[in-house]
Amino acid sequence: MAFGIYVHWPFCAAKCPYCDFNSHVRTAIDESGWVDAIARELDWVAREQGDDRPIVETIFFGGGTPSLMQGRSTGKILEKISRLWRLANGVEVTLEANPASADAARFADYRAAGVNRLSLGMQALNDADLKFLGRLHNAEEAKAALGLAMKNFDRVSLDLIYARPGQSDAQWRTELKQALAFGTDHLSLYQLTIEPQTPFALLHRNGQLKIPDDDLAAGLYETTQELTEAAGLPAYEISNHARPGSQSRHNLIYWRYGDYAGVGPGAHGRLMLGGKRVATATVRLPERWRDAVAKGESAFADFTSIDDADAAREHLLMNLRLAEGIDLAGYQSRWSTRPSAEKIAPLIEQGLLRQDGEILAATPQGRLVLNAVIAALLN
Repeated sequence: MAFGIYVHWPFCAAKCPYCDFNSHVRTAIDESGWVDAIARELDWVAREQGDDRPIVETIFFGGGTPSLMQGRSTGKILEKISRLWRLANGVEVTLEANPASADAARFADYRAAGVNRLSLGMQALNDADLKFLGRLHNAEEAKAALGLAMKNFDRVSLDLIYARPGQSDAQWRTELKQALAFGTDHLSLYQLTIEPQTPFALLHRNGQLKIPDDDLAAGLYETTQELTEAAGLPAYEISNHARPGSQSRHNLIYWRYGDYAGVGPGAHGRLMLGGKRVATATVRLPERWRDAVAKGESAFADFTSIDDADAAREHLLMNLRLAEGIDLAGYQSRWSTRPSAEKIAPLIEQGLLRQDGEILAATPQGRLVLNAVIAALLN
């Protein structure tokens, strides 16, 4: 089973109005102190795993805005990980970057530190929508940042948000074709969703922000599949598209229900400890998290064993997001259960699932209503 490490850097230069991630704006931070705290939390995870630790296949710096970190800070964290765990040959090391904090020297420092994959949050390719989304960069700055990324890293992903207010199918086609023409090997394409407790949620409740209705959103999704497949970057997960062999190996650990450690404020993890699967979540508020680590206490707010029934449900929920589907024989071997043929058959008849031997996968139509498909399999 592949094992990855997620490092959460919680700080941003500004909070985007659609974002419900654990991100915080601070006028100044003690970067060295925060890096030391992350290192101490990595020590804690390693001690919990004991001497028989898994090989690290992937490392992912997420946020927040990890590209606000200095390259030497990233390097210190990677050095710490390499002292505590053995790294796989060709370990994938991804860092999320914001175009507003991109420059050639910074990217070169990340590459020298060991980062070999960059994920760039462009989000839109026109200035009006970037302003609406609360981004600090404009379209030309985003393109310049992407050019720098592609010069410094062999593997680059870009993020876009679609199904924005007033966006037509024709507009999205034009924008997505432009994004595909950049030539990155991976795209993360997310439909705008209204998350609770965000500024967009308040505007939406008050009728001041309207997003595309379900029919238009479904049409935009189908357009996304059409264009990415034609360009050689088919969806391997509902919102993620890649050239063959260029999938995010770190995110595949999540979707295949592998093991991963999450460190930093508000990070989540799934670990096998003492033969039991454990869900972890750290304290969300950065200062409280750091205070706990500084006192030598656990900064984990949640450390809960997951029983096999709940783990099986989580596994199915995650794995069916993938175009490759789920291996039912492997699933049954792991959890001693599987969806019944009686529940699978009607979903196949409705064109929502396909089955080839022991491989069960959602069809393109099924991925449009995946939550309902999974509910039907689990209920």
